[in-house]
Amino acid sequence: MNDLENELSRFLVDAAERAPRVPAGLSATVKARHRRRRARSAALLAAVAVVVVIGGAGVAVNAVRTSVAPQPVANATDKPTGRAKPPADVIPPSIEKVWPQAVHKIPATLPDGRDYYPELLLDDRTLLVITGITGGKRRFLWSYDLHSGKPTRIAEIPLTKGSQSFADDIAAGDGNIVWWAFKEAGKNQVAQIWTVPVRGGTPRPVSDVPMGNATKQLGQITDLTVVGKNVIFAYEKGGVYRVPLSGGQMQPVKGAERQRILQWPWVGAHRVENGFAELFNAETGERRDAVVAADEEVRCGVIRCAGVKVRYEKVKVTCTVKPCTDKVKQKRVILRSFVRNRDGSGERPLPDPTLYGPTDLALERFFKQILHGPRGESVMALYDVETGRMADLGLRPDAKGLISIPQSQLDALMTYSIGDKMYVLDLSTIE
Repeated sequence: MNDLENELSRFLVDAAERAPRVPAGLSATVKARHRRRRARSAALLAAVAVVVVIGGAGVAVNAVRTSVAPQPVANATDKPTGRAKPPADVIPPSIEKVWPQAVHKIPATLPDGRDYYPELLLDDRTLLVITGITGGKRRFLWSYDLHSGKPTRIAEIPLTKGSQSFADDIAAGDGNIVWWAFKEAGKNQVAQIWTVPVRGGTPRPVSDVPMGNATKQLGQITDLTVVGKNVIFAYEKGGVYRVPLSGGQMQPVKGAERQRILQWPWVGAHRVENGFAELFNAETGERRDAVVAADEEVRCGVIRCAGVKVRYEKVKVTCTVKPCTDKVKQKRVILRSFVRNRDGSGERPLPDPTLYGPTDLALERFFKQILHGPRGESVMALYDVETGRMADLGLRPDAKGLISIPQSQLDALMTYSIGDKMYVLDLSTIE
């Protein structure tokens, strides 16, 4: 099980432990796109049930009630959230009314009818998208002008001989777009890094970097970043490296040999519990350690940490299949959730429960929430921890009871589709 699967598994456990009992007959599940960049940040929860495929197996948990009102700060006598039937939440105004400057509504297909997938914001008016990600079609990178609605083709993504993927972890910076493609190289696994100018051109390979062999598995390439004339990346198992955009051999980043990139130049340990609690600036050498109590579990950004206070209780597990012996296991109980600065200051409670994770705290201030409407329907909302304001994203369960989770990461971009429209949110415009 990889880091993403561990995190999703933990989120599901948290949800199940805090879930209220709901009336029979209600049904809602979650659907989310499976592109790697966005999948890392998909907190897969729903109003009545969550169904997530992890390692090929379906996992289901009860719904989580969300209240617009933050829960009070608790003390050492904290008790876990009760399981009373949840009342309807107060549904906030639409995001077009709360933060109109952040919303771009564009067609969900290109003018020629092609489906596309949003990747990142190149600037305050240009969206980078990719087409042909399903069905084995040719894949292209496009820039999409959010003001004029005009798409411009940048390049076709080449399929290298022996490659098993077209483009993963697409990143951009300093006028260049980069990605990597996995390919076989005998008994070794190799990631080939590619680049193309933002203005368009012919993609060219930058470097082949190892991913592992029969005796040493490094994991996949992740956290791809463009910094000046270099591509900087990390391995899933840890280790940060740089390689010149002009080509050449990768070199380890000093002091980050076992780290992952949170937000360059900040690197740290990417753990399921207390992820990125210790940070190291790979350019200046500065260190930032988060304040974390022994009974807390946090997931941190550069400035803030979101977390939960937990208590472990001993529970006797009785065997149902013989021969075996009864065992005592630890039950993890969530007492409260919170967000605060890394130094421990500015703590405030989070609405219970907010969907948060190491990459779900967009710009370290925006959380996704699922509310209950007056008829018991699921309502996807966005909560700003800095101002306490909340907006209805307009997402509702479809005819099958599925509700989409907006795709986002640590950056300013959040996207989702409703009908024939794609909502592109630039969260950096929100003051």
